Amino acid sequence: MDFVYTKSMKETLTIRQTKIGEGKPLLCAPIIEEARDGILSECRSLMNTSADMIEWRADLFEEIGNTEAVIAILERMRVIVGEKLLLFTCRSRQQGGNGALSEEGNIQLLLAVAESGYADLIDLEYFAVKRPEKAIRQLHEAGAVIVASHHDFQETPPVEAIEQLLDNMASSGADIVKLAVMPKNMEDVLRLLAATERFKKEWPDKPIITMSMGRYGMLSRMCGEFFGIAVTFGYHRRASAPGQIALDELSQMLTKIHEEYGEEPV
Repeated sequence: MDFVYTKSMKETLTIRQTKIGEGKPLLCAPIIEEARDGILSECRSLMNTSADMIEWRADLFEEIGNTEAVIAILERMRVIVGEKLLLFTCRSRQQGGNGALSEEGNIQLLLAVAESGYADLIDLEYFAVKRPEKAIRQLHEAGAVIVASHHDFQETPPVEAIEQLLDNMASSGADIVKLAVMPKNMEDVLRLLAATERFKKEWPDKPIITMSMGRYGMLSRMCGEFFGIAVTFGYHRRASAPGQIALDELSQMLTKIHEEYGEEPV
């Protein structure tokens, strides 16, 4: 029987003494370099920034088909990042990335990463596997903490569809759920934020990451604390998605909002 989380579970997700989903959103910076030296150089540079989490977009790595090379870089990154959190992502082309692995190849890569123990979190594209619950269970057994993700670069679905998708990902056993959508207007942004707030009421201890992309969606990257968003993404040198805000600027915004907003709603 597949392991499935329930809404009644009451425990804050904590990794390396970092609580995920409480207070100010964690700030995640993606690394989108192609070559080994560039990846490690960018990783070192990010140690001097306000990033709480480093995401390695391994789908852009020029040797992504070489699992040993991937694990070797992760080993080096683990030493560099220290107590900062390390998120491993291999984004498929269907989800806006560069990955071209088969479903089986992708699962085998994620299992190898999980078994290595170097990554703190692993991104699993929810619709990239036929049985996400089984994939999540396998990755849990290998020691992984899973971010179930979905990206829609075309539109923002109706609120009922958003809520159903978030609920399905949460029920699948994922430790964190992530949804990124493309807005066509500010109403789309507000619809996503409303669905996010409803999710937090239903799943109060399940960290959620949601964002609207593009120019309209920049607001969603700044105001996450009001809606219970656990992590937001900012770029260091190059953005990995439309609408990302520069890391230092976003950090200042999040800190200012947190200082004024605090832990309780205004």
